[in-house]
Amino acid sequence: MPELPEVESARRVIERAALGRRIVDVDDSDTYECRPHAPGQIRAALLGRRLTEACRVGKSMWCTTSGAGRGRTPGPLLGLHLGMSGKIVIADGKGTEIDGGDYWERGRAPGDYRFSRFALHFDDGGALILVDPRRLGRVRLDPPVEDLGPDAQEITGAEFRAMLGRSIAPTKARLLDQHAVAGIGNLLADQALWLARISPRRPAQDLSRPEVDRLFRGVRKAVTDAIAGGGVHTLSVIPHRKPGGECPRDGAPMNRGTVGGRTTWWCSQEQS
Repeated sequence: MPELPEVESARRVIERAALGRRIVDVDDSDTYECRPHAPGQIRAALLGRRLTEACRVGKSMWCTTSGAGRGRTPGPLLGLHLGMSGKIVIADGKGTEIDGGDYWERGRAPGDYRFSRFALHFDDGGALILVDPRRLGRVRLDPPVEDLGPDAQEITGAEFRAMLGRSIAPTKARLLDQHAVAGIGNLLADQALWLARISPRRPAQDLSRPEVDRLFRGVRKAVTDAIAGGGVHTLSVIPHRKPGGECPRDGAPMNRGTVGGRTTWWCSQEQS
């Protein structure tokens, strides 16, 4: 599953290169990726419209759409979920990548759309393509974004303290709850807890005010660093999450366990 930084990168691709372009065709033929919509349903809803804003809360991303033709009534939201392997690619009329990461940089020729699961085609000949080799993404109209908690990049200190203070769950499990705070995945949580020197197994409500404040700063730093670095794989503790790994701060062995149903690594000395 992509984490907040990867989804934010995809959102920025759309914002830079896809907004305001009139949609003249839609490939929504992949019935698994576009479920529960029947083939042609998304196409019918989007033809003649333009993407007007690329939005994100946590790991969820969607685009607002304009009225069709000269109509002023806004169209449906277009939800774009990347899944574990999905990327948003913007291509020109010849299939040459304009924006969107490293899809063709891995050796595929321009115009090779074998892993395209959904596409918007614009009146200028370009396209927005959801490239998804593992077919784990999702495209749907009007996704239920109102159920998400505050975004991990935007949550305030007061919201963060309230979110942790009323939970008896392990701190990491609470961080992973997308209804509590949206956008923190397994690796971001491990990095934030490591930065704050807090055990992932501690009940959230047992943390002291200074510990909660340290964790809040850890979450903010982990998110900021991952976005700047190009993804959660660039975070400092991630290479040490392995058998025989040592804490990059004090050299102590890294512990491994399961918290919140996810494989978890933490420093045996500073996060005991």
